[in-house]
Amino acid sequence: MTEDTCSGRLDRTNSTESSGAVKQDRWANLDALRREIDAIDVQIVNLLAQRHDRVQQVVSIKKSMGLPVWHPAREEDLVSQRRAQAARVGLDPAFVEEIYRCVLRQSRVRQTSHVARVAVRPGYKVLIVGGRGRMGEYFGRWFRDAGYEVRVLEVEDWPRVDELCMGIQLALVSVPIDRTMDVIKKLGPHLPPDCVLADITSLKRGPVAAMLEAHKGPVVGLHPLFGPSTTVMDQQIVVSSPGRDPAACQWVLDQFSVWGNIVLTLEAQEHDELMDIMQGVRHFATFAFGRFLAERNISLSKTLEFCSPIYRLELAMVGRLFAQDARLYAGIILASQQRRDLLREFVSSLERSRKILEEGGMEAFCTEFERVADWFGTFCEQAMRESSFLIDKLVERF
Repeated sequence: MTEDTCSGRLDRTNSTESSGAVKQDRWANLDALRREIDAIDVQIVNLLAQRHDRVQQVVSIKKSMGLPVWHPAREEDLVSQRRAQAARVGLDPAFVEEIYRCVLRQSRVRQTSHVARVAVRPGYKVLIVGGRGRMGEYFGRWFRDAGYEVRVLEVEDWPRVDELCMGIQLALVSVPIDRTMDVIKKLGPHLPPDCVLADITSLKRGPVAAMLEAHKGPVVGLHPLFGPSTTVMDQQIVVSSPGRDPAACQWVLDQFSVWGNIVLTLEAQEHDELMDIMQGVRHFATFAFGRFLAERNISLSKTLEFCSPIYRLELAMVGRLFAQDARLYAGIILASQQRRDLLREFVSSLERSRKILEEGGMEAFCTEFERVADWFGTFCEQAMRESSFLIDKLVERF
């Protein structure tokens, strides 16, 4: 063995030993950094616990002052401050905003769960007509937890209607749309003169008119834009359609606000015109798409295996509709003659779109596409941002 050969082997040995030592140092550094990250995570959770403690103190003050849970101006100001701070320290402002939106929502939910137990009018008596239905039970639970005396009137209880109506301050009608007007007409003569009469159906023009005719006291139409599966009312919208004596009805709206709802006022006719599109046409189009898939006997599992996130989101909305009660959606879609007429218009529009396939070709399609895009205007950009956010969330989940 030559000296050069031995020297080469020694060099390789030294190099190997040196490389091993470097790796050990790197592993040691990695472990140390991981321990530091774990310690920081512990601090973050402890800070969140401290924040929660302060939130509880805020809740106590709000309860004593009868203040609403949601303070949108303060929330947006806080988010803006945290975004600016993130930019200063080299973090993505959108990432920090997303974290704080989650923290703030959790804070609102916790506040709502406590404030919900506060009644705007403690001890008032509330009668819920249809109180054993899903929506009736839902609102009965909220009123009861807030400290109201809740009574229920169902079909078998009509012989006791005078007893159930005695001394009540609110009668809330929660029955299927096709029975609402008849029930209101039947209930009206039994109500105390100063009782607030309200309904929670998704149509407002017919029910509000029926309530005004059946009852001479305060009247307000309500439409909660959410269902009984909603766990909290935080930022859920309730539409209020004025009927009679809004000052006497105000405590009912205030109670919804205390629960965290956003209460919007809209005249009954305008409400129904908007809901014809937002509920009638939207649900009918979803129904028609689902029916088409079923008629074609599409393999849902196969489409989901190879689908894009946007298709999965769209299909989730179709499946959500068919997971619920058929009579509920029949009542919504076929709610009024006005709504059925609009749906016929929608079907006629589909027929006109079909002609593009048969007669117009690509140029006709692109022309019509650009015309509609111009009508949507700047909302297209907003829609891209919002849908991209939802898609990203869906990708994270699945």
